Amino acid sequence: MLRSYADVRNAISSGDTVMSILDVYLSAIEKNKDLNAFLEVFEGSAREKAELVDEKIKKGTAGCLAGMVIGIKDNLCYKGHVVSASSKILEGFESLFTGTALERLLKEDAIIIGRLNCDEFAMGSSNENSAFGPVLNPVNKKMVPGGSSGGSAAAVAAGLCTAALGSDTGGSIRQPASFTGTYGLKPTYGRISRHGLIAYASSFDQIGTFTSNIHDSTLLLEVMAGEDEYDATVSSKPVENYGEISEVKNQRIAIIKEGYEMEGNDPEIKNAMGKVIDGLKEQGHTVDLVSFPYLDYMVPTYYVLTTAEASSNLSRFDGVHFGHRSDKANGVEETYKKSRSEGFGPEAQRRIMAGTFVLSHGYYDAYYTKGQKVRRVIQDKTIEIFKNYDAIILPTTPTTAFDLGALSDPISMYLQDIYTVHANLSGNPAISLPMGKHSNGLPFGIQVIGDFFKEKEMLNFSRELEKIKVN
Repeated sequence: MLRSYADVRNAISSGDTVMSILDVYLSAIEKNKDLNAFLEVFEGSAREKAELVDEKIKKGTAGCLAGMVIGIKDNLCYKGHVVSASSKILEGFESLFTGTALERLLKEDAIIIGRLNCDEFAMGSSNENSAFGPVLNPVNKKMVPGGSSGGSAAAVAAGLCTAALGSDTGGSIRQPASFTGTYGLKPTYGRISRHGLIAYASSFDQIGTFTSNIHDSTLLLEVMAGEDEYDATVSSKPVENYGEISEVKNQRIAIIKEGYEMEGNDPEIKNAMGKVIDGLKEQGHTVDLVSFPYLDYMVPTYYVLTTAEASSNLSRFDGVHFGHRSDKANGVEETYKKSRSEGFGPEAQRRIMAGTFVLSHGYYDAYYTKGQKVRRVIQDKTIEIFKNYDAIILPTTPTTAFDLGALSDPISMYLQDIYTVHANLSGNPAISLPMGKHSNGLPFGIQVIGDFFKEKEMLNFSRELEKIKVN
């Protein structure tokens, strides 16, 4: 099975064509249709691209991603292809342009194989909120793959593509990576252009990757990162050689005390964290428990602010400007009401209404303004930690993947993000690495949070962390 880009390169070196590699993935997708990971396979355009890349390989002009087959979350725009954000309100909508991150991958001769299922408008932690049905976890099909980028995680875990793109607003890459045993990278906010990403919460959203190893994560990050005239929030900082491996010694590591000691942690995950701490000390690193007294405030703050931004961002999908238009409506007001009621699913409606409430007259200062102040306190505390430490470590999730349909209560679902929202509130880069396997047979991850724009250091430290065995 072609799990990594190294596998792909070895196959090409042995005489395989990119077209034959693509066929392997297409066959795997067909055999695993029950996972519901792919909403659409772009077989026609993928074959055209594969044929072109094969010619470039023969001429010696192929890009650095030649033969890498990538799936994209269904909220990333690819010109001439449908993008729906897994919502009925955008069903059948064809993108008029290709987003910057995707454009850069295509220029380096990556093959885009299809669009992947996700929670509607990236709103969810289980991939059960898609208008096109839930995604199944390939490790155990009775379990959720996590969300909102569950299709991307499932596709990589099942070997349906070499890598996949997702978006991370509050953990939507790292949480599914933990649940499926893959590598989920969320860069610093502004490191990768958001041009071409359908917005959920613009000050939180960041495009990232799912891979089967750290090397592929670094390669994709290096290609996609950098300034972009189409995104005013993207950083102009130079893009580093993220794949350059350097020795990591004498690091100072902060373990969030409140997260490590939280009662809701699965005992086996907490035990594994203990082994990681011991292993880091054996490697010569300094490891301290550091208090972060705002853990209980992070999820409420995140949901106040992101729902407010969602209310604004999704207002354009109204059946008049964009999206599904109800054929049962009479008059303008009814067109708005029925189009949005029919087009948006329950969770999207819940978040739009919550966001509209916190932005409304009389509640704006009580909720939205206060939420922004708390966000600043969280960011300032995080900056303070990085004055004394090189990385923060905590579990990616408090438990392994849960059963499909197990969490019907929205609050219980929102609390799945308790360890992942930190990096989005503060804007720091973070990665989830596979840490071990639970006695229930399911994988779980460990999360490394780095300092702003220090992805290179974070990734090099992650390589050292991988050497520690917990099972």
